[in-house]
Amino acid sequence: MIWHLIAAVFSGLAAAGIGLILRTLSGKRLPKWIVPVCAGLGMLGYQINAEYGWFDHKRQQLPESTVVISSQTDSMIWRPWTLAFPMVTEFSVVDRDGITPNAPNQTPIMELIIYHFERHYADVVTPTPYLLNCDNRELVPLNDDTGKPALNELRTLRESSPLYRTACQPAREV
Repeated sequence: MIWHLIAAVFSGLAAAGIGLILRTLSGKRLPKWIVPVCAGLGMLGYQINAEYGWFDHKRQQLPESTVVISSQTDSMIWRPWTLAFPMVTEFSVVDRDGITPNAPNQTPIMELIIYHFERHYADVVTPTPYLLNCDNRELVPLNDDTGKPALNELRTLRESSPLYRTACQPAREV
């Protein structure tokens, strides 16, 4: 967070310098207020760039074996540019290398962890272990304390679900 503040300040100073150079090159015909306006626009431009670049930046930090299975965009009234162009504020990934078969009775059941990322002042990552039955597409989270399936949270995935295709298609090809 502190680095974003420092970067925003330096972006403002650089843009103010550009405004000052423009005013000097114009022979002081540009008004004095051009310098603080350029500084504000530089800081705002940095902030917008950082917000819209968050998703791509986080994806680049992840291993190549991860697959984005869902993302959520959001608009905020205090960020009016997001009303026209919503930005990604949350996404979930699964690591293909972390999917392990757990096959009792020859039923293709995959054990996997879904990592959910949320953009806040400090990024939040929530890993949740799941079991996925590849025959009937049932997904159930595992209880953090006991490691047992929480059957009251069982849900059925669509066949076109990126999570289902990522976890179960390699198992079906074998």
